Amino acid sequence: MAQAKNILFIMFDQLRWDYLSCYGHPHLHTPNIDKLASQGVRFDRAYIQSPLCGPSRMSTYTGRYVHSHGACYNHFPLKVGERTMGDYLRDQGMGCWLVGKTHMSADAEGMARLGLEPDSIIGARVAECGFDVFERDDGMRPQGPDGFYDPGGALKYNEYLRSKGYDSDNPWHDYANSAIDDDGNVLSGWFLKNSNLPANIAEDDSETPYLTRRGIEFIETQGDKPWCCHLSYIKPHWPYIVPEPYASMYGPKDFLAPVRSEVEKTGHPAFVVMQEAPVSRAFSRDDVREKVMQAYMGLIKQCDDQMGVLFDYLERSGRMDDTMIVITSDHGDYMGDHWMGEKTFFHDAATKVPMIIYDPSSAADATRGTVYDGIVECIDLAPTFLEVAGGDPTAVDHILEGTSLIPILHGTTHDLGKDYVFCEYDFSMRPIANRLSLNNADARCFMIANRKWKLIHFDGGLRPMLFDLENDPGEIHDVAEDPANADVIAEIYQAFHHWARRPAQRTTVSNEAITKMRSKASTKGVTIGVVDEGDTPHELTAHYRDRRARKWQDIVGTS
Repeated sequence: MAQAKNILFIMFDQLRWDYLSCYGHPHLHTPNIDKLASQGVRFDRAYIQSPLCGPSRMSTYTGRYVHSHGACYNHFPLKVGERTMGDYLRDQGMGCWLVGKTHMSADAEGMARLGLEPDSIIGARVAECGFDVFERDDGMRPQGPDGFYDPGGALKYNEYLRSKGYDSDNPWHDYANSAIDDDGNVLSGWFLKNSNLPANIAEDDSETPYLTRRGIEFIETQGDKPWCCHLSYIKPHWPYIVPEPYASMYGPKDFLAPVRSEVEKTGHPAFVVMQEAPVSRAFSRDDVREKVMQAYMGLIKQCDDQMGVLFDYLERSGRMDDTMIVITSDHGDYMGDHWMGEKTFFHDAATKVPMIIYDPSSAADATRGTVYDGIVECIDLAPTFLEVAGGDPTAVDHILEGTSLIPILHGTTHDLGKDYVFCEYDFSMRPIANRLSLNNADARCFMIANRKWKLIHFDGGLRPMLFDLENDPGEIHDVAEDPANADVIAEIYQAFHHWARRPAQRTTVSNEAITKMRSKASTKGVTIGVVDEGDTPHELTAHYRDRRARKWQDIVGTS
């Protein structure tokens, strides 16, 4: 039986699920990603675990919810000791490599405390989210008054650009992510007014083709060794700008109208404050939104074309026959929906992501081209990969909080049995916390959703929000204050409270070992609470029967 030997784990950054034609976009055609969906399983209800790059990725890499692993915001370190998919896969003899972005920050304090040197093998893996690094490129090299957002961002890519003649102290910005006017002035891609202009770079030298080539170069180094390659693209994440021919491919006739209503402007107080953020105000302007949409759709089209390049290589090299391919995203992008920009809240525009899995195994033949309509989470990928590598996810289900998707891919079940998905956002470091007068502990919100309902819980005494996904798929009308929904809210809160009480930190002893403890008496030490030696099996008290000793008075004497 043919089976997957390798895993190509492709993640795009800020790619909306509904901006692929296989998910229904009427004007943005993505034939290469669509073809992969026709060869595998398309998951129509896949959700992230936090609507922000860093915490979302840390959940996907660890297979754990955000407040299990604790990396709740960008550049919040993943603490030393958290196992990642790289740790699980290497235990099974499969290498696990990074080509592209992780948004990982190392727990430098924890590493120093444990004496882990960053340049040691173990230290490097701990510092890089469990991956061995072929090339890390978080794709961000913006500079502010106090320095670069990411001092390590785009370093190798900048070296590449300079080698091609793009002379600049930061060609990532000046060429790959900016336009130029007739007088040679750089028109920065950071300014949304420039988003509809073509980036001043040859298309083949832009970020997405560059990273595709690096991914192919990695695969060519691997020979017959089993590997997992996390090919992690920065686009279509901002800066929203793309080179020709993609810059001119789409216009107003191709844009979908924003999903929003005036009623949302007077809704939940926290949501209203979010709409007032500068990025949300910008995307609420149609003139700005249209310029960004032109670039965003072009960036996605470029991503799909590069998938064609990549898949052609896999076909020619025979790797399609032994490599599982996964396509997903770390979150979506509001693009003006709900009067919002960016992500950082819980509408499907931000939290629902594409997920397509192609399994070359003959066991997956029966499910090719099918759609799974049940709810799944991105934390389900880590146990899936572990099973592909030959491991048993149930042996580490005290650590992994996701569920392997192999039964769906192989058709051995048609329902994973997930009742709810969970997503969380810690905004304690954002201005919104001040606007709402919340302390750090209370500046948090959670999404709990099933196929019918989505509830958003806020700490700090704020009321919840509730959306009826069946009757209001656009998530326009918050019906939490309708008395008719009181029982629904109570039922969802019961599930939320059960989830919050899970023993997520009990990660040092397996569930199997715990079960054995309660069904078999310990044969070490002494049994507590025995009244008579005949009350327990003889072997448990053998060391305490038929023993003799001298009286203490005979030992120490008496006066």
